[in-house]
Amino acid sequence: MARKTHHVVHSPSGGWNVKRGGAKRASGHYATKQEAINAGRRMSRNQRTEFLIHGLNGKIQSSDSHGHDPHPPKG
Repeated sequence: MARKTHHVVHSPSGGWNVKRGGAKRASGHYATKQEAINAGRRMSRNQRTEFLIHGLNGKIQSSDSHGHDPHPPKG
């Protein structure tokens, strides 16, 4: 089963988008990366998805699990 995800990605037209994994359209567009992170984190928590933050180069900078993590930490 594929993971359900939300991504913060840079928009080619400027600003930052929050996109659901596999979606063509953004769930939201924001002027700053921090605004997109805050909104994306709320969406991810509400929908219990993995949350991935990308840099300007498109590489993943950080991630959070708000759903059923397939590899939870031991402890």
